[in-house]
Amino acid sequence: MTKAQLVKKISEKTGIQQVDTLAVVESFMSEVKESLIAGENVYLRGFGSYFLKKKAQKPGRIIKRNITITIPAHYVPAFKPVKSFVRKVKENNKI
Repeated sequence: MTKAQLVKKISEKTGIQQVDTLAVVESFMSEVKESLIAGENVYLRGFGSYFLKKKAQKPGRIIKRNITITIPAHYVPAFKPVKSFVRKVKENNKI
């Protein structure tokens, strides 16, 4: 699902115009990004958590030059869904 499809679906369910819905979705994403950049986690009860995950320092390679480099430790954004959400996804998508 794309952002446009998400906005359209929310707009249809709530009766709010798509322009206003888009503004709310954009604001939500912006706030999540700003919180993570500031080092704060975002907890959405019943959905999941956005948090920063620390990646350890590790060796890397530049294959074209045949050089080994060190990739420094850094943080990456991550998402962890709540257990009930994961369970529902698994139940609905069995092979």
